[in-house]
Amino acid sequence: MEATDAIAQAIMALQAIEQELLLFAAFWFLVGALDDIGVDLCWLWLKLTGRAHVPRITRQEAAAPLRGRAAILIAAWQEAEVIGHTVGHALSSWRQADFTLYVGCYANDPATIAAAMSGAGDDTRVRIIIHESAGPTTKADCLNRLYAGLCEDERRHGYRFRSVVLHDSEDMVHPAELAVIDSALGDVDYVQLPVRPEPQQGSPWVAGHYSDEFTESHAKALIVRDALGAAIPAAGVGCGFSREMIARIARLRRAEGAAAPFAAECLTEDYELGLLVRRHGGTSRFLRLRDAEGDLVATRAYFPARLEDAVRQKARWIHGIAFQGWDRLGWSRSIADLWMATRDRRGPLTAIVLACGYALIVIEGVLAMAWFAGARPQMAISPVLRTMLALCFCSFVWRMLVRFAFTAREYGLGEGLRALPRIPVANVIAIIAGRRALAAYLRSLRGATVSWEKTRHDAHPVTAVAGGAAAR
Repeated sequence: MEATDAIAQAIMALQAIEQELLLFAAFWFLVGALDDIGVDLCWLWLKLTGRAHVPRITRQEAAAPLRGRAAILIAAWQEAEVIGHTVGHALSSWRQADFTLYVGCYANDPATIAAAMSGAGDDTRVRIIIHESAGPTTKADCLNRLYAGLCEDERRHGYRFRSVVLHDSEDMVHPAELAVIDSALGDVDYVQLPVRPEPQQGSPWVAGHYSDEFTESHAKALIVRDALGAAIPAAGVGCGFSREMIARIARLRRAEGAAAPFAAECLTEDYELGLLVRRHGGTSRFLRLRDAEGDLVATRAYFPARLEDAVRQKARWIHGIAFQGWDRLGWSRSIADLWMATRDRRGPLTAIVLACGYALIVIEGVLAMAWFAGARPQMAISPVLRTMLALCFCSFVWRMLVRFAFTAREYGLGEGLRALPRIPVANVIAIIAGRRALAAYLRSLRGATVSWEKTRHDAHPVTAVAGGAAAR
């Protein structure tokens, strides 16, 4: 009898926990759904009015000479597997002569230096700069060293760069990129082009979920953000800044005691740099274009294929954008910027709400087994909560349809269908990454040093393209 009473009490406790978690999760799921639907409606309005049209550029426009010299900065630490492909492909793709590709390496990483030199060959458009400190420092610190080299070249040769473009060691650039950025910087101070994660046969789920998220973000959310006049965060790849804007940010940071334009103490210095353009009086644009063949003018790259690597990368993003962004940038008074900053920084809350949602699935399973075993019936759900749950279900169905549509449009029907079962994969990664980011942030508050916890890259999309061409 005592055992039966104990089981009954345990079931009642689980039911009470279930009710509280349902209320908490349903409320925040609905808040998030309203946020996402707001962006969806803005995008639909832009599409219907023609403002979300994706124009095409001609072959002549894609290969147009630059109006001024461009500096491309790439920070590299332990990137021997990919940096040679990145440098070689960029040099063969960009036909313009007026650019210098700066690659930042470290003396204690000879393999990366050798690979970068191999990719460069005897092309004088490449400058490999060795950092005076042993690696790794941080990506921003390495970029600052490249910026110092850029300034030294300007003084030595008596010219001034017109633009500064950022890329990562694993990027596969588009041939039209430099021409597009150079043209756009005639009207604005900073321009961001899309990022296109490339599918990987060996990782259709972990690597694949990046395709779903980036496509929806860079085909919808950033277009809405641009149309609303909100600040555009930099992705760190495929983004170009006017030379004067970078110099202005560098002067302001030096006045604050920093060394150069890139915040070495920030985990997402690229994201912050894009927002600083608006904060310091500059203008920005997000441009989504297609070339004469219909291919997206975007940076292509392989994203992490292993769960551990994906969690590490997303934890860094959450730490830098949500926690450090709040600390370092605060909140804007602009309604559009306030809305978008809230969206950017909701990662920790999203992780908590998703964790509660999956905990509810476990609790519901336990209660269902108890009910089938003859235990007391489940607790009644109030009409308000029932309505909230129905709305949550409808919003989830809508979110699945939107995710499918955007992924299928860019990657084909097969990837669009796979995007649906990848939603739980993305959720699990978000939960683990949120916990890891919070732990790292708390350590930083206790004085721990922020380190470059970089992503490992073992493959490059150039090799897949070359292999496909050879097979044909």
